[in-house]
Amino acid sequence: MTEPAHRPGRTDRPEHPDRLERPGPTTVLVIAKDPVPGRVKTRLTPPYTPDEAAQLAEAALYDTLQAVRAMPARRRVVVLDGRPGSWLPAGFDIRQQCDGGLDERLAAAFAGSAGPTLLIGMDTPQVTPQLLAPALDSGAWDDCDAWFGAAEDGGFWALGLAAPDPRLLRGVPMSTARTGAAQRARLTAAGLRVRDLPPLRDVDTADDAERVAAAAPAGRFAATLARLTPVTGR
Repeated sequence: MTEPAHRPGRTDRPEHPDRLERPGPTTVLVIAKDPVPGRVKTRLTPPYTPDEAAQLAEAALYDTLQAVRAMPARRRVVVLDGRPGSWLPAGFDIRQQCDGGLDERLAAAFAGSAGPTLLIGMDTPQVTPQLLAPALDSGAWDDCDAWFGAAEDGGFWALGLAAPDPRLLRGVPMSTARTGAAQRARLTAAGLRVRDLPPLRDVDTADDAERVAAAAPAGRFAATLARLTPVTGR
């Protein structure tokens, strides 16, 4: 039995909840799923219960949004599968995900954006403003057409396009050990000048969760993980 999920966006907002970073040249999209038990982080069960996995997903989403919120952006958008909840901080718009495979949903997210756009996921709560800074500062698009952040499992955690083109994502095989390589190859084959962000580990398994929490011990994700006690065989 664990304590109720700690709901972000209530009493523990940043010290200046209405103060957003200055505008920047880039729209930031966070592709996310409403952290509902049984629908998110299913590879964490077991050892965690579906409710605990949902708490970890919510904490990961919270940390991700706080990092984005601290950076300059022209617009901040959560591209959501589900309904917004108390985890949503001020300063973000909501856009619903379309139907279809992940490549179609990512393509549609870019299709709905104009101008330089950076898309990240909710599975890397260790992301920081410093990690995002190269792709979001005022000179991010000088001599650059795309930003790419590889994930350690072979996927990718970030993709930025100076000119969003959904054709750059449609048909890329998703959720494989070669997804990141295939997506980056699609960019270079299109003649784009690509810059790289540091690789990060996605939270998929309990081992991933422990490693990510150790890498970002001050975050909501690490605090949530620390108070949950996995019980094998549940």
